[in-house]
Amino acid sequence: MSPFQSMTHATVYIVITVLAFLILSTRTNPFAIAGSFVQEIFTSRKYLLHFFALVIILFFNKVELWMEQKIDFKADFTKSIYLIEGNFVPTIQHFFQQDILTYVSSYFYVVIFPAVMIASIAIYTYQKNYKLFYALCYALMFNYMIAIPFYLFFPVNEVWSFHPNVKLLILDVFPTFEQDYRPLSGLDNCFPSLHTSISVSMAVIAMKSRSTFWKVFVPCSSGFIIFTIFYLGIHWLSDMCAGVVLGVVAARLALRIAEGRLVLGERALFQRIKKNQL
Repeated sequence: MSPFQSMTHATVYIVITVLAFLILSTRTNPFAIAGSFVQEIFTSRKYLLHFFALVIILFFNKVELWMEQKIDFKADFTKSIYLIEGNFVPTIQHFFQQDILTYVSSYFYVVIFPAVMIASIAIYTYQKNYKLFYALCYALMFNYMIAIPFYLFFPVNEVWSFHPNVKLLILDVFPTFEQDYRPLSGLDNCFPSLHTSISVSMAVIAMKSRSTFWKVFVPCSSGFIIFTIFYLGIHWLSDMCAGVVLGVVAARLALRIAEGRLVLGERALFQRIKKNQL
């Protein structure tokens, strides 16, 4: 029986994985971490606004899909990408293909990717590492803001749907993937790879975490997720290269902005304290 029978199964796995990440990263009861998140939501307007903006940006792909249906733009750059890359993806897929690797790759693509995102928010909040929380919010915003115009005006189809020698291996593990997961991302939303760019952004930010486990695990999982996009037959090499560049730039820019906002906030607080003392 396939481990992923529906998105409900996938959601259960994501929740379990997030709980495991929280325990491994903080050595703390995950419910206490959830409590700190709820407290921040109700006590910090700045935190609430950033979290709300983050939730909105995660739905941008659905907005993009709606816009794609409304605009009359029929370009398709898939063949051009294929002429440049040739058989890179099928070579990777056929060389490594085995059942166990397909299961592990699918788990990383469907479960680990969102679980790292959710756990990052919880960990940085619990540790009161607001710089990394704000940086994560900004990085995700930059990733989507830059990627969506490409999805609208530079459409590239996923490899398996174009290349005759590539199979969408994730269907062996998640048979309803196309019905359940496809509404979240269009078939031609390939360049750049958001799985790559967001994973890389999260890795760059996690390397500044106070948790040793997190600063090691997230970059390693990012590297494996990049492998899965080829192995599962989803993305082209060009998608990955553009995703890496986008992910690094988004994370570095987000960290700089977050640092600037914290400096300004601390300066304003210091000035208020000094004024009260006078």
